[in-house]
Amino acid sequence: MSDVVTRFAPSPTGHLHIGGARTAIFCWLLARHYGGRFHLRIEDTDLLRSKQEYTDSILASMRWLGLDWDGGLTYQTRRTDLYNSYVDKLLETGHAYWCSCTPEEVEAMREEARQNGLKPRYNGHCRTRDLGPGEGRCVRLKTPLTGKVVFDDMVKGKIAVDVGELDDMVIRRADGMPTYNMAVVVDDHEMGITHVIRGDDHVSNTPRQILIYEALGLPVPRFGHVPMILGPDRQKLSKRHGARAVIEYQKDGLLPQALVSYLVRLGWSHGNQELFSLDELVRYFDGSNLNPAAAAFDPAKLEWCNAHFMRELPLDQLAALVEPFVREAGLGDLPRERLEPLCVMFRERANNLKALAESFRPLLVPAAELVYAEKDANKHFTDAGKAHLRALAVVFKACDPFSAEVLEAALNAYVADNGLKFKEVAPPLRTALMGFMGGSHLNEIMAFLGREETLARLERAAG
Repeated sequence: MSDVVTRFAPSPTGHLHIGGARTAIFCWLLARHYGGRFHLRIEDTDLLRSKQEYTDSILASMRWLGLDWDGGLTYQTRRTDLYNSYVDKLLETGHAYWCSCTPEEVEAMREEARQNGLKPRYNGHCRTRDLGPGEGRCVRLKTPLTGKVVFDDMVKGKIAVDVGELDDMVIRRADGMPTYNMAVVVDDHEMGITHVIRGDDHVSNTPRQILIYEALGLPVPRFGHVPMILGPDRQKLSKRHGARAVIEYQKDGLLPQALVSYLVRLGWSHGNQELFSLDELVRYFDGSNLNPAAAAFDPAKLEWCNAHFMRELPLDQLAALVEPFVREAGLGDLPRERLEPLCVMFRERANNLKALAESFRPLLVPAAELVYAEKDANKHFTDAGKAHLRALAVVFKACDPFSAEVLEAALNAYVADNGLKFKEVAPPLRTALMGFMGGSHLNEIMAFLGREETLARLERAAG
């Protein structure tokens, strides 16, 4: 397949959510797989609800996901004259006509059809009246009276709609503004779009748009309609299912490559492979294997996916990514040589960057501010536990250098020389160092804290 051109066309009436993000990813991957072009179009004709802040947020989310676009941005509100020039062509060729019917009259036609058990639709009253422009008049497309609109959907297969199901739709409103379906057809043609992948809530628009293409004598792109993403309960996805805007996932410390890999699998497959790098996705995604069945969003699976990508990251990259989250958690500006050992100790225990940064907290506060988990402190700070801590303080104070290797040897020697079991010594020591029964290897924790802070923690807990 050559010269594949796709587009993503969000409306800036809110932030980019995961359903829209998945559509954008599919469109981007198809274009990149074939070495084609991917365009971004802002459909901002809803003047009441469209806001610049949402446009900015959508663009930021696209960049964060790694979905670069070709050429400049297209804004529909700046192209009204272009759309109307195409409406004028349809009027000139007799494929459209002026209509003077009021909304009330059209509603009455629909009600009459309902009463007669027919599909509610405009009855073509002005189709043969040969009206010209006038106050309050719209322009309608002359829909063929017989036949079917047939197209081969990339996801759903062959779809056929009888033209009797469609009425003469409005393509220019009485206020002079072109309608959504008219604008989309013009935009897609002008941008050279060859493949349109979008949500299946647009399936009903496709036959109408095909009729406009045909009336204008333009080539019709290939369509693919992907099912909506559902919640785990198979209901429409919402915030109560844990789904949020892309920008919120970014703020919560997810990695973009994890979100991309997870979303692609909600509606597409490549064998049984679960996790994909962006390069792999570009290599494999050719527009086939799109699933017509709706997939369910699983926040736990997304977290699992993110944890995998976090553990695969080179250490310097992970440290750089977690740095702003450490600052945001109020833990100060840490030099890279302090961040990297923290990442080594805790990366296996956190599923996102925010949680990773928060897991550093016990090692970054002074001994006096360390918070003890009441249950662990009560269980392990017994008389015997405190005696071990006082004895270990003497042992560790003598360690030179105060390194992980030397500390490990000293701890093992203390356990062996006193005829103890490790489980008698480790829990009070871990609780003294971390405040709870968690964290990395004891010798790594102490080496990171340093001699002075380690001894201060042991002294406080043993007190």
